Amino acid sequence: MRLFGKVAEFSAAFALFVLVVVTIGAVFMRYFIGQPLQWTEEMSGMLMIWVVMLGGVVAERDRAHLTIPFLMEMLPGKLRRVIAVLVALLSIALLLYMAWLGYRLAEMAQFKVTQILKVSWFWIDLAVPVGALATAIYTLYWLINDTKQSDSGDKMQ
Repeated sequence: MRLFGKVAEFSAAFALFVLVVVTIGAVFMRYFIGQPLQWTEEMSGMLMIWVVMLGGVVAERDRAHLTIPFLMEMLPGKLRRVIAVLVALLSIALLLYMAWLGYRLAEMAQFKVTQILKVSWFWIDLAVPVGALATAIYTLYWLINDTKQSDSGDKMQ
């Protein structure tokens, strides 16, 4: 899982780096040289989708997604664990469904290309199934890990 997480993190960081460089280049060319680069807006949009989806994977890896712990902390331990498992299972189901729909969308758009760069929309839309599937994998990983820790903690008491 460590390598999987590093690949997601590097990919998100690299896409963000390229996004920043392209944006700075676009601003420089437009306002200082007076010759806007036509392809930068299209490239920025593509990169932003990948940054968001891969960033979501990294956030799940680091357990940094937004939560509302106030309600969960009010519940007794056993009920809290049951609800956490149900939420994780529902999240995994939703993410897998999202990945499936995203892949279907990418397949349907594979022959459609962007106006300026002529990149297939397949590669743009593929960010959704990749991000959703990877996030589901991490959610399952944390669910299994937490269940193991919970089981060993119950046996110790």
